[in-house]
Amino acid sequence: MRARLLAAFLLVLLVSAGAAPAAAHTVMAGADLRFAQTIAGTELTVVVKATPRVPGPLRVGVLAYQRVADLPVKLELRSVADGRTVTGVARAALEPRYAELSVDRTGPHELRLSAGGEVSVVPFRVLVERGSAGELLIYGGLLVAALLLVGGLLTGALSRPGPAMLLSGGAAVGLTVATLVIVFEPGMPPAPPDGAAPVATALPGGRPYAQGRVTTTPARPGAGEEFTLRLDLVDGSTGRPVDDLAVHHEALAHMVVTSEDGRFFRHVHPLRTAPGRLEVRLRADRAGRYLAYAELERQDAGGQLITGTFALDGAPATQNAGDAPATPDPAAESGTSATASGGGDAASSGPGVPRLWPAVPVAGRPTTIDLDAAGPVRPWLGMAGHLIVRSQDGAFLGHVHEMGSTGPRLRFTFSFPAAGRYLAWTQYATGDRIVTVPFTVDVSAQEAVR
Repeated sequence: MRARLLAAFLLVLLVSAGAAPAAAHTVMAGADLRFAQTIAGTELTVVVKATPRVPGPLRVGVLAYQRVADLPVKLELRSVADGRTVTGVARAALEPRYAELSVDRTGPHELRLSAGGEVSVVPFRVLVERGSAGELLIYGGLLVAALLLVGGLLTGALSRPGPAMLLSGGAAVGLTVATLVIVFEPGMPPAPPDGAAPVATALPGGRPYAQGRVTTTPARPGAGEEFTLRLDLVDGSTGRPVDDLAVHHEALAHMVVTSEDGRFFRHVHPLRTAPGRLEVRLRADRAGRYLAYAELERQDAGGQLITGTFALDGAPATQNAGDAPATPDPAAESGTSATASGGGDAASSGPGVPRLWPAVPVAGRPTTIDLDAAGPVRPWLGMAGHLIVRSQDGAFLGHVHEMGSTGPRLRFTFSFPAAGRYLAWTQYATGDRIVTVPFTVDVSAQEAVR
């Protein structure tokens, strides 16, 4: 009997230990996939609902964060394995409307989005939760135990004690196996979902960072003209396009574009137009030098920041010496540009103007920044709010998220790395708009004497 129990326990451990972890940390079976896209001149979030079974329906919705006039988004779902394609149309709206596409297999797929003359192709995997080996052992053990127990009772009733004891012992083994699995399974690695990528051999230190190159089409755009900002990503070790970006904070990449003087600001989410290539259409009215920052993350490599510059031709706009360097995002509803200050100062008393504690931030020490929202806050990119900070010379860019405050007040904590002037923007979404509040902050090298 002891040998049987030991064998059953070892079987449970071997089956559980053989389960490989999920291939990618960004997609899980049973969870919705959300990714932001700046397309057709607006911010959209595409929502791919989790599918419980395959073959079955795959629901895709397009969520808008600004009012759009009946914007149709054409959908084309293609299975990478067999090339089967299905199409549909989802209409962007403040409340998602879902198109239903049929999917007949798990594994790698591509979702092609077309809107406003722009096209994005997003790779993802259709995953379906798979019953674990532990569940099979639990239900199998209980079933075997029940059958053997009934057999033992019937055999005992026929006055055959030897076989009855054997059947009862088998029932005890089955019940023991089921009990052990119930106890130990929560601590075992889960089985990979159906459709997960094969587990690749881990590289020492993870995958190398991507190398990025920022260009524009045309090469020298004119002020006021639409242009395409392009980011090409390659693996520094192989020279091949980097096409394994992880969806983080609901986007393949977050791109911040500012003019050198900070008067132009955009936070956008470029489209994947080819393997290793991200693009976004922009328009800026001010000639001069511009800075681009792309936050992205390769799977198994961690996050990184890629920077680049480009220039717009044309007559530079004039700027007075006393002008605040940051002005509202021209594509979003914004607050009034201001120099933020501490709790009781007059400059911080108006609605939507950030308040700082301490009033004069000290380099290397946490600063609390809060402001009153213009209305009920709606989650955007998985967060209630975003704070983006750039040093005046453009050498530093920081990005943190709202701390989870309740009510209409947003609160951030940020540590400025060095003394000097910083340009900052807070962003959050209300019911029908993305609000951008720009301000400047002067940071001291040491705490002011009180």
